[in-house]
Amino acid sequence: DVTLSRGKDGAGSPQLQTLEAHRQAVETLVTALRPHRNWYLDLANERNIRDKRFISFDDLKDLRALAKKLAPEVLVTASHSPDISPQELREYVETVGVDFISPHRARNASSPAETAAKTKEYLEKLGQLGRVLPVHYQEPFRRGYSRDWNPAAADFVRDALAARHGGAGGWCFHNGDNRIAADGKPRRSFDLREKPLFEQLDSEELKAIETLKGQFRAN
Repeated sequence: DVTLSRGKDGAGSPQLQTLEAHRQAVETLVTALRPHRNWYLDLANERNIRDKRFISFDDLKDLRALAKKLAPEVLVTASHSPDISPQELREYVETVGVDFISPHRARNASSPAETAAKTKEYLEKLGQLGRVLPVHYQEPFRRGYSRDWNPAAADFVRDALAARHGGAGGWCFHNGDNRIAADGKPRRSFDLREKPLFEQLDSEELKAIETLKGQFRAN
């Protein structure tokens, strides 16, 4: 997963606020990674959010065309938060031409119970558009994101299995900084300079991973 972002307030100085700068970033990454196979490009993280992350469908179409010109085999998407409406889904499929959709589902206690049905709904809508693309859950909920709800191991397991049951093509064990702590630690995959990832995961995260390993091996 190689993800670009036009940036947002509070996350440093945005670097890709123009299409020209964004095109240069795409060209640099695709050219450097072209010899490798096991990666995909997210053109713009949560591109629909109306802050500095926002990027239009027309700009996405331009960036996708550039990436495919440089490396026709590279898989390209653009992530969206939270769920994708039918009209937006049509734009991703028909205007941009993504290889798969990447919705960042809601991060609340209701989310795991909704994942299977939502996945089936996406696949049904894609079928109606004549393009059955994979649904990839690139950034589900994570621990340390909100004081309102801190998912337990069982929530991760339920969500991953629901995604598979619904027909999703992929599900990511999402993790990141601790927004509840003043220093943001542990930052997990957001910062690997001091410790490797698994040394930063807490007991609930490790339990979820071990449980999922057992579930997928059994099936």
